Amino acid sequence: MRQSRREFVRRTCCSAAALGVASSFSRFGLVNALAQSPADFRALVCIFLFGGNDANNMLIPMDPAGYSIYLNTRKALANGGLALDQGSLLPITSKTQQVGTTAFGLHPNLPELQGLFANGQLALLANVGTLLAPTTRAEVQARTQPLPANLFSHQDQQLQWQTAAPNSFGTTGWAGRVADKVQPVFNVNSLFPPVTTVAGTAIFCTGQQTQPYAIIPGSTFALNGFDSSASSAARLQALQQLLTFDTGVSLIQSASSITSAAVADSQTLSAALASAGSLTTVFPKSGLGAQLLQVAQILKVRSALGLNRQIFFCSLGGFDTHTNQIAAQQGLFLQLSPAMNAFYSATIELGLAQQVTSFTMSDFSRTFQPASGGGTDHAWGSIQ
Repeated sequence: MRQSRREFVRRTCCSAAALGVASSFSRFGLVNALAQSPADFRALVCIFLFGGNDANNMLIPMDPAGYSIYLNTRKALANGGLALDQGSLLPITSKTQQVGTTAFGLHPNLPELQGLFANGQLALLANVGTLLAPTTRAEVQARTQPLPANLFSHQDQQLQWQTAAPNSFGTTGWAGRVADKVQPVFNVNSLFPPVTTVAGTAIFCTGQQTQPYAIIPGSTFALNGFDSSASSAARLQALQQLLTFDTGVSLIQSASSITSAAVADSQTLSAALASAGSLTTVFPKSGLGAQLLQVAQILKVRSALGLNRQIFFCSLGGFDTHTNQIAAQQGLFLQLSPAMNAFYSATIELGLAQQVTSFTMSDFSRTFQPASGGGTDHAWGSIQ
C-alpha cells in the first residue's frame, strides 16, 4: 500500500500538468467501481503553500559534492547568504535502483516530517512543476519549446496547479472534475458535497457539477439566530420557502439555490458532528492545525454523511519570500510539520492511515541564487 500511495502522489503531481488528470486516478478508485465495499473509503487532502515555497532550503543534498554546490551557490548564512549549516540539517536517506543510497537533509524545522519519512509515510518528489512538454534548459533559453502561460506569475501558476490546465485559463479545478466522476459512483447515497474547503474559495474544488462545501474551521455549522424553539423553526421554514420562489432573475435564482444548498449541508454536517465523539489526537494551535483538525473531524463522520470518496482543500500562506526568507520560512515550517504530523496521527486514530493521502502544492520554487534583501525570486520546478 505504501508504494501505491507514493505512486499516486507521483502520478498526480507529475501528470496533472502534462497529461491531464483523467489517467491519474486509478488509485482513487475510478477504474474499478465494482470493487466498492462499505469499507472502501478514500480521501485526498491538499495543502496549498501559497506564495512559492523555496524547496531548495527544504530538501538539501548532504553528500560532499552536492552540499558544496549548494553552499557555493546560496552562500553561508554568516556571509549574508541562505545556505543552512550542514550540521543543522535533519538527515534522511533515499534508495533507488538507479543511484543507490543518497544522503539528504531536511530543514531543521521539519523534525516531524523527518519521522514520517523514516517510517515510510512520506515521499518527496523533486523537480515537479507545470509543464506542457519535456523541456531542456537550452530550449527554455531559446524559447523553442512552448511553456506554461505566465510561468513566474503567482496568480497564473496557482491557477494552473489547481486546474491542471497549464496552457489555458481553466474554469474548473481538477479536484472538482474528479468529484464530478466520483459522486455518482461511490457517493450514490449522499447529497453532501464530496469536496470540502477549509481555506476559503479555491477553483481547485469546483467542477462542472460539483460545488464545494466551504467552512471556517471551528465555526458553528448553522445559521445564526435560530434555535430549537417553535418560533425559530417557523422562521427557518419561511426562509427556506423564500429561497424556492421563482423570481425570474437568473442571478437571484442562482444565489438562492446556493444558499439553500448551504443551509441543507450545514444542517447535515451539524447533526453528524453532534453525534460524534471528540478526537484524542492533539493538534497544534495554528491556522493550519485548525484546518487539518476540522478535516479530521469531518473524516470521523464520513459514514454518517454517506461518503466513500472525499477531497479536502487546506492552505498555508506567506511563502513569497523576496526578503527575510530564513526567518519567514522557519516560522512557516514550524506550522507545517507539526500540523501534518498531527493529521497523520489522527488518521491512525480513525483507522484511515492507509486510506487518506495528504499532499502539498505550491506556486513554484524559488531561485537557487539568493536575491538582495535575504530572499529569493520566482523560479519553476519545485519539491512537493
